[in-house]
Amino acid sequence: MKSLILLSRRLAVGLAACSLLGSLLSPMSGSARTLDEIIASKKIVFGINPNLPPLGTYDAKNNIDGFDVSIAKKIADSLGVKLEIVPVGSNDRVPFLMTDKIDAVMGGMTRNADRLKVIDFTDPVNTEVLGVLTTQATSYSDWTQLNDPAVRLVQVRGTTPIQLIQEKLPKAQLLILDNYPDAVRAIAQGRADALIDVLDFMLSYTKNYPTKWRVVDAPIEVDYDCIGVQKGNTALTQRLNKEVDALQKNGFVAASWKKWFGSAMLHDPTAAPAQ
Repeated sequence: MKSLILLSRRLAVGLAACSLLGSLLSPMSGSARTLDEIIASKKIVFGINPNLPPLGTYDAKNNIDGFDVSIAKKIADSLGVKLEIVPVGSNDRVPFLMTDKIDAVMGGMTRNADRLKVIDFTDPVNTEVLGVLTTQATSYSDWTQLNDPAVRLVQVRGTTPIQLIQEKLPKAQLLILDNYPDAVRAIAQGRADALIDVLDFMLSYTKNYPTKWRVVDAPIEVDYDCIGVQKGNTALTQRLNKEVDALQKNGFVAASWKKWFGSAMLHDPTAAPAQ
């Protein structure tokens, strides 16, 4: 159990997303709704990925729910506005933000140098520890052993591990699919050997297959998930920071994480290094 909890990180600038962003973005868009405009409209629009349970998931009534939704609802309530949720995927999270379809975005939004060039981030909401999902048919004990021409990795288009693989594991074969259910299925069907991602999010998919799953105990890295905001929308970013800080201090973030994930968050998001 502890080894599974230890491996908890995911997700998200793949080369495809970077290419798309390059065509969409200038250093400052300037057309995002301001904090004052959001409050005046009595509505804030959050992009949330419903395909990353339990960060985001569809409930029995086909509404999006999950950890991210619980945070977004609390923020909307504090602002005195209605929450509107727009479903986003790994590949369109940032483009949706930059083309004003949403005011803010969650869904495994790892704060990294590439994204910081094109959007702003709040302080971290939660942490993730990147690890390796594989099966008992393999014998990997460390992620660096995946750098082998015989290893077949599968990843989801637009996610951070693609760049890591290309830089650190260039010898491995790489199959890129459009979503996590398909990626996990590829391993179960023997079309791939392993997936690098946040295992907490992947385990729900493994339950669909009788394969003998396992995780590689040595984690790869710790990352910090934040709320993404259009670059230069300073007042909104500052207000969201205030709300996130309050939710960290009053214990709501920790309690909501435990509710949705079944265990405490491994790393303290408030201990993130300064950016």
